[in-house]
Amino acid sequence: MTDEHTDELPEDLDVSAYVGPYTFPDINRRRIPAAIYLAAAVGFFVLWLTRGDGGVLVNRGFVALAIGLLLVGLYHLRAGWHLAVRETDALAAASKQVGFPIGHASAQLGWRGLLSVPTWRILLYSAENPPRTRGLVLVDGRDGHVVEFFTEDNPEDWANL
Repeated sequence: MTDEHTDELPEDLDVSAYVGPYTFPDINRRRIPAAIYLAAAVGFFVLWLTRGDGGVLVNRGFVALAIGLLLVGLYHLRAGWHLAVRETDALAAASKQVGFPIGHASAQLGWRGLLSVPTWRILLYSAENPPRTRGLVLVDGRDGHVVEFFTEDNPEDWANL
């Protein structure tokens, strides 16, 4: 019996286990912890109202905690946007905006602003080989409008390849 070591791919890179395209989770999942924070805030406030008569275990700290949880819960509730635009729709909006046929492209979901608005960041190259133009397009994840875009001639030198 030989204990020969062979190389193999990790499970997460095994293409035979591929079950379909990855779907980004919806950001409105933030509303679940928001509800928990708000319920806890109400609970701490009610506990302070009913038992907070100068006791050692229930004191003014419960009010401060209730206010903090209320603020965090309201923020999560407000920032729990629905991600209505998927990466393929964002890529279609980006291709309309830049005005040239797209070759290689990459989509990344990010957030912008204090309220964490979901925004697709699309990095794209023109379809020529090698690509003559590249661009970056920001697409709003709520309604699909283009927030900003930038295109330029590709400064990379591909002559040696």
